[in-house]
Amino acid sequence: MFCRKFFMLLVFLCLDVWSLNLYAGLPDTIDKIRGSIVAVGSVYPNKQVAGRKPKATYSGTGFVIGNGRQVITNYHVIAGRKLDVDKNEVLAVFSGRGKKAKARRVKVIRTDVDHDLALLEFDGPALPAMELAGTKWLREGQDVAFTGFPIGMVLGVYPITHKGIIASITPIVIPAQSSKQLTAAQIKRLRSPLQVYQLDAIAYPGNSGSPVYEVNSGRVLGVVNSVFVKGTKESVLERPSGISYAIPVKYVHHLLKGL
Repeated sequence: MFCRKFFMLLVFLCLDVWSLNLYAGLPDTIDKIRGSIVAVGSVYPNKQVAGRKPKATYSGTGFVIGNGRQVITNYHVIAGRKLDVDKNEVLAVFSGRGKKAKARRVKVIRTDVDHDLALLEFDGPALPAMELAGTKWLREGQDVAFTGFPIGMVLGVYPITHKGIIASITPIVIPAQSSKQLTAAQIKRLRSPLQVYQLDAIAYPGNSGSPVYEVNSGRVLGVVNSVFVKGTKESVLERPSGISYAIPVKYVHHLLKGL
């Protein structure tokens, strides 16, 4: 009986050590990739804009890849924006932290409406680029983390990290912004929905476009797409469901093919 109790105690101790080591590399990984995470929104180049405050708005998250000037985000993060062209409002990404965040004007290079992805590019000095993982499907239960700017207009440009697991590989249909954008591929997908990752982690509005990455390496595994929201936008802030979805990184590879 004593041996059995001793064995069980040893098992529990081993599990505790394993759980502590599981995320031991996460702080180092966050330090490594923090400079690659950008907020996505718009900005007025002029410092003073009559009748319009604030001068910058944030609508989602993106991350730097490739040559250090390319940014991946969700298509819906940029598609729904109506820019005030009369006052020179432009799409932009914001790098840095808090009030020191720097706006960089971006142009849209490519979009993949069917998988809700967009590739942006900015001029000027490059930022650290994140490495993309391969196209192999992840296993359910694999540990992941994602970093982004939830509720950006409230919290500001302060990157926040959440960790969790791949809870499931599940079918989902990404809705079109309008009937004009409903493609033949999307109609076909209504019968055969897109397979995405369901994450056992809390995400908020503004996390769209956040990179989902390996805890110990920082390699990008997917792109946060949407939060499962119950009720109103206010309710997701008070009672987050803890469920979010991510587009597999293989579709990012497809978007970049030929560049």
